[in-house]
Amino acid sequence: MIRSDDRAFLWLLPEPAVASFAAALGGPGLLTAEERAALDRRRTEGARRRYLGGRLLCRYALTARTGRPVDRWRFTHGAHGRPEPEPAADGVRFNLSHHDGLIACVVTRGRGCGVDVAPVTASPELTCHLARRLGPEERARLAGAAPGARAALASELWVLKEAYLKALGTGLTGDLASFTVVRGPGDRISVRDPRQPGADARWWFDLIHAGPRHVVAVATEHGRPGALRRTDLSDLSLTALTTA
Repeated sequence: MIRSDDRAFLWLLPEPAVASFAAALGGPGLLTAEERAALDRRRTEGARRRYLGGRLLCRYALTARTGRPVDRWRFTHGAHGRPEPEPAADGVRFNLSHHDGLIACVVTRGRGCGVDVAPVTASPELTCHLARRLGPEERARLAGAAPGARAALASELWVLKEAYLKALGTGLTGDLASFTVVRGPGDRISVRDPRQPGADARWWFDLIHAGPRHVVAVATEHGRPGALRRTDLSDLSLTALTTA
């Protein structure tokens, strides 16, 4: 049986639902002055919608896991800009990602976590760019993929590697070629990282095709099979926050 703290919780918010979600939760009034300024700096309506959706989604998710009132969340930032709850909330960690059409938030307790969202098939430009930044084994896998499957594999590699770097707290300041994403027996995904002894046993990856347009990767420290609980927030009939 999986104990609650062994689980990772993933919330997915479709971008078309952001307006209703924001209205139900409290809107921009929940943001700090710094966050409202950051929201105002976004130049396009889509960028503002995704930023607002992400900032509200993390509050929703953190409240669901802790019971702390949704308007009480404040955040500090690590050396590479990763936000963390301030003050700390019983070891709860979270990570956000979004791509045009989808916002994702993962929450764990006492363990590192990272999430990344991308189109289900990478563009030719991204595929070419990524190929130059992969390790030798990954480049060979990408080069050996059938032409029709190469863009999908590139997107999967991208989100898996980005989720891992975000879980470490470095984001893209980390070197994509310095570690290797590996598929093992039963399609288990692990990582070989010379900088992180025992990383293959320490990190668990979930790869999710969230509808026809997006692929989502979650990296969880000390994760295990079946420990990811996913909630899709496309149904906004919720009238109150409840502890998940």
